[in-house]
Amino acid sequence: MSARDERPPLTSRTTSLHDYALFRHGIEPDAQVPTDGYPLPDGQPPEQFRNRLRWQAAHREVTAAIEPLLADPDPVRAAEDVHRQVAALGLSHRSLRAHVARLVPADEAAARRTARHLVRTGTSVAAVGVGMALLIRLGEPEDVPCLKALGMLRGLATAAAAALDPLDRQAAAVLELRGRISQDPERHLLAATTTGDHEAVRTALLALPDTVTSERSRRIAEAADLHGLLQARPGDLELSAVALRLLHGMCQQPDSRGEILEYGPAASVYALAVAQADRLPPTPDHRALLLSTALDLHSGPAALLDRGPGERQALLDALERALVVKGEDAPPILADWIRRHARLPFAPDPVPASADGPPAFQVACVQTAADFPGVETRFLVDGLPLLPALFRSGRGNAPEYLVDHLGLRAEPQPREVQLARAYCTEGCCGALYVTIRRDGDEVVWGGWRGVDAQARPPREYRFDAAAYDAEVERAEGDHSWCWPARRTARLISSGLRDRPELLGRWGLMPSEISTDPREPHTTVIRLVFLAPDGAEDGHGRPLRLYFDWRLPDDGSPPEERAAGALDRIEQFDPKDFAPLARGSSELAAALGYTWADGSGPDT
Repeated sequence: MSARDERPPLTSRTTSLHDYALFRHGIEPDAQVPTDGYPLPDGQPPEQFRNRLRWQAAHREVTAAIEPLLADPDPVRAAEDVHRQVAALGLSHRSLRAHVARLVPADEAAARRTARHLVRTGTSVAAVGVGMALLIRLGEPEDVPCLKALGMLRGLATAAAAALDPLDRQAAAVLELRGRISQDPERHLLAATTTGDHEAVRTALLALPDTVTSERSRRIAEAADLHGLLQARPGDLELSAVALRLLHGMCQQPDSRGEILEYGPAASVYALAVAQADRLPPTPDHRALLLSTALDLHSGPAALLDRGPGERQALLDALERALVVKGEDAPPILADWIRRHARLPFAPDPVPASADGPPAFQVACVQTAADFPGVETRFLVDGLPLLPALFRSGRGNAPEYLVDHLGLRAEPQPREVQLARAYCTEGCCGALYVTIRRDGDEVVWGGWRGVDAQARPPREYRFDAAAYDAEVERAEGDHSWCWPARRTARLISSGLRDRPELLGRWGLMPSEISTDPREPHTTVIRLVFLAPDGAEDGHGRPLRLYFDWRLPDDGSPPEERAAGALDRIEQFDPKDFAPLARGSSELAAALGYTWADGSGPDT
């Protein structure tokens, strides 16, 4: 047990959690809050979990128990009643807060008084959590000190950060980061933010490695007051480079539309940082950073930031001028990525937008960074990206799915197309669909499905059919986004699609042909074999085996490598040379196959 845990706590039965938090902080010699917060007065109290209670039923119970109390003009009496009710409800603290945060009190003034009384005098985590959940909607600047104090306690930082977010982003960011950081550079940054020493904060920011900023980039920028630092040091080149890395990280969230749209001063930070673009040393890393920034501003979520007329184009023009400067030779992989994307964010729209005509339509296939293994398909309507405004849970699908196989072609018969899928699975967090159809001399995108609940409902888009067809045809013929291993995969996929008998003779079907996310310069051909007798497992699913044939890039042209792979499939059964990766152990044993790594199956 640490020295902090050994100090005698105040009793939770007579002292509020708020006062206890101030007490614990006051007796700390270094005034530093532990990463996981100060322990609660009585330790972590056990919670009752009613796992069988569905969300809707739980919300009805919470609403019936708590909402009437919020109309009581006497906050002391109401807070006492809340203490009793939350104990009776028996829900986890996290679930209880989530339900309370969705309540809309009829008398906001009365509810605010009760919430303040709960957070300042509450003696249980559940009751204090109710108060903090109410302050997410009802909080005012005077509530900030109390919320910051409660955020120092174990288990309350997340709730306090949510309530602080609308009031004090920097304080919210510090609370959220404290429980998520794991590396010394970030710990040093967090410690520096508590001192008020701007020079120490700058030094800690510059010490952050690139690899730790993507997932927490917005909160790092907010905790460090990056905007204020840039305003105070407008010519600081090192700080400008860090700012661009953080902004790019905010655009790269794989599980959302990008934190950049949640970062309040984003537009101003872009302007301050890009103003120094032409003064940055023309190193390969800086050139790659400037190009990634341009891609974010051209077709990524950063294009949706609220700016004045012409400001986004001015930023792109500045980045284009900076990238013209010849710099050091980049490593081959980075140089290839720069070459493939160098013109994309600066090319004019294929169809000029018109205020009274049909909207312009553009397809952009983007690998957002050289070290990012995925490629997403982006759609621009009148120069602005469509997907980030409609779907928060994932990126646009890969071009192999949307562009290849005539996936975007419009026919008179309506066809539903999946534009994006959640980073986890569609069954978990959904997918975005649109119905594409041809209507005379127009192509219609409508019948939207899976649009984020917080997004503005999209309208039906009617594009000029000739211009739409021309853009889709251009995208289908554009292979500039492909690196050699990816192009090899596309050529093999196309060859197998044109000659299905190659695999059919061996009882195989293509499952996925792409590049390895962890080794993007290796082509992976995944083939599936179904039990020839139609045997099924205990869940009624056909028994199957998956074989993975890996082709590392050997420097030969993709056309040659693809042709060689197709010739080998034609002559030899892939089940004899492609390692068995996963599938049914029963089927594998029956056919005499062993696993690639010598271990058991992954079924």
